[in-house]
Amino acid sequence: MSTGAIAGGTRMRIGRRRFLWLAGGAATGGACALLWNRFATPAWHEPVFVARAQRYGDDIAGPMLAGMRELGIGESEIRGKRILLKPNLVDTGEGVVHVNAHPLVVRAAAEAFLRLGAGEVIVGEGTGLVRDGLMVLEACGLGDVLAAEKLRFVDLNYDEVRVERNRGGYMGLETLALPVALRRADWIVSVAKLKTHHWVGVTLAMKNFFGVMPGRVYGWPKNVLHYAGIGEAILDINATVRPHFAIVDGIIGMEGDGPVNGTPKQAGVLVMGRNPAAVDATCARIMGIDPSKVGYLAEAQRRIGPIRESQIEQRGESTGALRTDFLLHDFIPAQRGLRLAPTRG
Repeated sequence: MSTGAIAGGTRMRIGRRRFLWLAGGAATGGACALLWNRFATPAWHEPVFVARAQRYGDDIAGPMLAGMRELGIGESEIRGKRILLKPNLVDTGEGVVHVNAHPLVVRAAAEAFLRLGAGEVIVGEGTGLVRDGLMVLEACGLGDVLAAEKLRFVDLNYDEVRVERNRGGYMGLETLALPVALRRADWIVSVAKLKTHHWVGVTLAMKNFFGVMPGRVYGWPKNVLHYAGIGEAILDINATVRPHFAIVDGIIGMEGDGPVNGTPKQAGVLVMGRNPAAVDATCARIMGIDPSKVGYLAEAQRRIGPIRESQIEQRGESTGALRTDFLLHDFIPAQRGLRLAPTRG
C-alpha cells in the first residue's frame, strides 16, 4: 500500500528510508513499524463548515453560499466551470424525505454555484435499487426542480464509460469503469444525506459516490462492489474520482436501520467542505458517532483526509452544540460500539 497521500496532494514529512536510518538503534521490529505508522500519517489540516438549517422551505442557498465563501470558494475559482452535483437518490415513494437528498437542497447547491459564476450545473446519479433513474427523479420531486431550474440530468448508470486506473487499491481491482460525465465536469460535488447504514455504520459524502458507478457495468445494487467489500469500494471510488466538494443534507436525516429502512431524524444542519473524509467525520460527531470506529473512515485518515478533531478546522456552528445522537441498533453488527463518548461540561 502506497505511503503517498491521495487527497489534496499532501506529502509525508519524512521518507521511509530516512526514518529507518534515524530510528536505528532506538526501535526495532514491531516498535519501529508502530513509529512509522504514527509519523507517516499525513499532516492534514482541512476546514469544514456547519450551518443550522431547520426547514427545507427556508433559505438554504444563503447559508450554503456563506459556507462556501467561508471555505475560500469564490467567483475566481468557480467562474465558467461545469459543476456536476451528485445527489444521494436511493428509492422512490412518497414521504421518504429522510431517504434521498432533498430536491430543495440540490436546487440550493445549484443556485449557490451559479451565483458564484458557474458556467453550467449538471445533476448526475446512478441509482442503486431502481434501474429507472427518471422514475426516481419524478417520485422524489427532483424532476420538477430540474425542469423548473433548467438543469440537465445525466443517468450515470447508462452514461458512456471510461476505464481508469484504480488509485485506491483496496478492492483488488486494477481499474474502475467511470462515467465520462465525471471527467467532463470541472467540479464534482457530493450532495449526500445524513444517515446510518446497515453494512458500514454511516452513509455520508464518501459513501454517496457508490452512485457514480454505472449499474450496466457493476450490476444492481452495484453488487460487484458489494462483493468486493463496501468499505474498500468507498475508499477506492473516492481515491479515484477525487471529488472537489461535499454537501451533506442533515436537515432531516435517517437513524436506525439505514440507508432505506430507518426512521426520520431531525438534525437541522448542513455540513460542507472540500475534503469528504473531514466532512464525514464532522457529520459522524453530530450524529453522536465516533468516526474512528467506522472502518472505512478510520482507513480514510491514512490516505483520503482527516477524521481527527485536531486536524479539522471547525467553521460555522459547533458540532458539540448541534450533536443529536442517532439511533444505533445492537442487532446490526456494523453499528455496535460506534457511540461517541458523551461531551463534558
